[in-house]
Amino acid sequence: MGADLTRIDRSRQLYLAFAAVDREAVENLLAPEFSFHSPPDPQLDRAGYFERCWPHAGNGTEFEFVRLVEAGDEVFVTYEGTRRDGSRFRNTEVLRFAGDRIAEAEVYFGWDLPGR
Repeated sequence: MGADLTRIDRSRQLYLAFAAVDREAVENLLAPEFSFHSPPDPQLDRAGYFERCWPHAGNGTEFEFVRLVEAGDEVFVTYEGTRRDGSRFRNTEVLRFAGDRIAEAEVYFGWDLPGR
């Protein structure tokens, strides 16, 4: 990963690596103190994230980014995802950075979308 990548670039890479089941790339993007928050998992540390969330890697075969907005040390990401079965969904996430690595993710689940 080049040092010249922006936080928006790194945010985009996180989702693409998750979809590609590229754990090494995800590991390199996350800070050692990474924490993950979502309604079913309100407080996971890095190990908890890989235990609870990583088994779902690859379920979203495609991410279409609706918005990636950097504000301070955060990047707001809204995306539409397509699962292998063709079902679609939309979520927004807030990624907080510590330097060039993602230190925290807050997930706000959206809704299901009509299939293609």
